[in-house]
Amino acid sequence: MKNIDLIKVNALIEEFIAQRDWDQFHSLKNLVMALSVESSELLEIFQWLTEEESRSLKDDPVKKQRLEEEVADVFVYLMRIVSKADINLEEVVLRKISANAEKYPVELSRGKATKYKDLLK
Repeated sequence: MKNIDLIKVNALIEEFIAQRDWDQFHSLKNLVMALSVESSELLEIFQWLTEEESRSLKDDPVKKQRLEEEVADVFVYLMRIVSKADINLEEVVLRKISANAEKYPVELSRGKATKYKDLLK
């Protein structure tokens, strides 16, 4: 994965929104709802695919472009939520990874898709 300049990307998003006077519509509630819709559109791409088809989707330029567009939409809405809620994204992600490391110790979870509540059973 390539490094991303989140400050630059966020500034471009903010400028795009400001030019169109759309901030008035971007309450946290509306942004979260829009994120859900965009996430569903991302999910729709995979809805009826087999596992093999889903793995090879990236090799089809048309399907990959649709995937990229939906991922971008999800990311933009997530960035808007982070900005509007004054969330330090790096801090909360690192904190979440640390919490997940405790919930999913390597020795109990390696190679398993088991929910953390069921690992100790």
